[in-house]
Amino acid sequence: MSDAQRRVDVVRVRGRARATDTDRAAAEEPLEIRLHDRPFAVIMRTPGADRELAAGFLLAERVIRTAEDLGTIAHCTDGVDSPAKAGRYVRENVVNVTLANGSSERLERMLAERRQVTTSSSCGLCGRQTIESLATDVAPVRSTWAVTASIISTLPERLRARQAVFDDTGGLHAAGLFARDGALVDVAEDVGRHNAVDKIVGRMLMREALPLADHLLFVSGRTSFEIVQKAIIAGIPLVAAVSAPSSLAIDLAREFGVTLAGFVRGDGFNIYAHPERIES
Repeated sequence: MSDAQRRVDVVRVRGRARATDTDRAAAEEPLEIRLHDRPFAVIMRTPGADRELAAGFLLAERVIRTAEDLGTIAHCTDGVDSPAKAGRYVRENVVNVTLANGSSERLERMLAERRQVTTSSSCGLCGRQTIESLATDVAPVRSTWAVTASIISTLPERLRARQAVFDDTGGLHAAGLFARDGALVDVAEDVGRHNAVDKIVGRMLMREALPLADHLLFVSGRTSFEIVQKAIIAGIPLVAAVSAPSSLAIDLAREFGVTLAGFVRGDGFNIYAHPERIES
């Protein structure tokens, strides 16, 4: 069994009958991200691709801007007490990031500007001090290519076919990065949609593959503000999802040039922003 799931005891109720059994649950554990051995954030996530998650998270938080800003990302090997204990010390739940060419003054400023919090698996950018600081500082997406509606309609099935842990637990979200022809490039599963996106974007960042101007992002569930923000930062021109976008996600997509589609089910869906990138 992978680290992404845990075996649990359950009582199954079927009508008037009940029986004890075992089941598999999606794993959720805290990941502490440190900057130069200093606590920065604690993220509730599904274990796996922790280095990529940390890279994607720091990119979204604008701690780093390019792959050149990353020095090292490694799991901690010390035995120091940690906010990520969750009842026991697990060193695999702590990663330390060093920034390349980062001055001590810049590090102190970043730590001072951000309050250390536990970011839940349902909240992508809870660590910011003010709502104003959520505003992105990147240019709008300018890609002019288009895809057919038929390609968009195939994305849920193509992503679902790669959700291995969901098959076992029924408890994980997924994000898929697709090429313009609908080919699946990368996939990540997590208890949080935004974590899954961070894992994909972080992996591409570490491969020095950003911006992702020739790609599409598809997520399970709804599309929130932070999902669109992460797409903008990664340079992704089109975001689609199984369910609805939030009003703030729609506003952000319209302002920054991102095509936003929701309720992608069967051969139908809604386009909420920049429909010119999806042709009939």
